[in-house]
Order: sequence, then structure tokens, then C-alpha cells
Amino acid sequence: MLPCSLDRLVSYKGPSESFASLGSGRWPVGATVSVIIVAVLAAGLALALLALIRSRKARSNITIHSTIQHMRSIGHLSVFKVYTKEIVTQMDHTWGDFGTKYLRWVISGRKMAMIFEFEIDFRYDLRRPEFGIRELSAGGYGIDMPPCLHEVHIRDIRFYDEQQSRFLPWLLPDLLSGFVGGRFTEADKNRLVAAARGHAEQQAKELIENLQSEVQNSAKATLQSISKAFGASDVTFDFAPQGQLEMTVDVAEKAVSG
Repeated sequence: MLPCSLDRLVSYKGPSESFASLGSGRWPVGATVSVIIVAVLAAGLALALLALIRSRKARSNITIHSTIQHMRSIGHLSVFKVYTKEIVTQMDHTWGDFGTKYLRWVISGRKMAMIFEFEIDFRYDLRRPEFGIRELSAGGYGIDMPPCLHEVHIRDIRFYDEQQSRFLPWLLPDLLSGFVGGRFTEADKNRLVAAARGHAEQQAKELIENLQSEVQNSAKATLQSISKAFGASDVTFDFAPQGQLEMTVDVAEKAVSG
């Protein structure tokens, strides 16, 4: 029985050849390709997870603070706005003594012209006690308007260098130093800015007086449109006397930067 069993073991070669091939290090081609694909997919998944974790950490470190610095209720009806650009080649008293000396020195001595830009915003404060709406006995409504408010904004002030055909800031340090013959102080700068405010205020007063009827007509047209939307088609207006002009003047940042 033993020789027969030995003969059968020797003649059986199928599984032994497979094990022999494994022991000799020769993998089947299909198994090798599968292992490579799995390894690549695992590496890609690991990289994706790492990037996701890093991005979440980066987002978690971002902090945003939002604050409200100032709030106010306006209650104004803006009805008219004027924008003007003035080319100054001669000085007048509206610039004051210090401003006139500086600008005359630049315009005459340095052969430059000044470009002065400002705008006027015409508003009515509808919260003032002068404002009211009355029902008239003959039908219709009467609207009492308060005095007009005026906000003057100096947008920009520049010099135009005629010799080199270029624009320059009006508070250019080189010009200022040459004007005072030395160091130009912050107080000197403030005096010039105050002179610009005074000039803008004087120019605005002339425009306001000449445009009063246009401003009132604009206010009427605006309020009549609102009244018709509420079914009030017959509306009359009474404007309070202007009296002393109520005006604020501010200067844009670029107009005071040297």
C-alpha cells in the first residue's frame, strides 16, 4: 500500500506547482495589478482626508469681529444737489489773509491754476416743528415746509501746473515749505483748510440764493408724487422763510492729504 500511495503523491502535480510558484516569488499578473490599484486608491484617499482636515483647521482659526460704530436717524428729504468745479486764477477776500497769500504765491509765482470742486446738498428736515400737513376747508391739503438745510462737501482741491501740464495736490509739501520758507506746521495746514471752508461757504451762499426757486419746485414735485400715491391730488405748499442760512461744510480726505 505504501508504494501505491507514494506513486500517487508523486504523480499529483497541480497544487504543488502553484505552491512552488508562490514560494519562488512569482505572483500572477492579475493579482499584481489589483494590488497596485488598491494601493493607489488608498494613497489618494489618505491625501484627500489630510487636505480636508487641514482646511477645517485653517477655517477654525479665522475670527471675524463686526461692530456698529455710529447710527442715527436722518429724517431728511433730499431734493436738490449741485456739483460745481471752479477754476481759480485770481484770489479774492473769501480765502482770508493767509489763504490769499499762499494761493497768490502759487498761482502768480509758480504759474499754476487751482481746481476747486465742491457740491451742495439741499435738504428739508421733516422732523422739525415747522413741517406739517393741514386739511383745507375747500378740500385738498396744505403742506407747511421748514427752512431748507444745506450741506456743502469740498470734494477735491488741486493745482494745475501749466508749465509741466500736470495736476498737483494743493497741500504739496514742497510748495508749502517754499511758501513759509521753512518747516510747514500742522497749524499752518489747518489754517489753509479753514480758508478753503470759508471760500466754499461764500460760494455756496451765492448759489443757494440763485437756486431757491428751483429747489422749492423740486421739493414740490417730490411730495406731490408721494401725495398722489395716497389719493391726495390737490396739494398746496407753504415754505417757511429761509432766514439765516443753515449750512455745514466738510472736506473730503483727499482734499486735505498732502
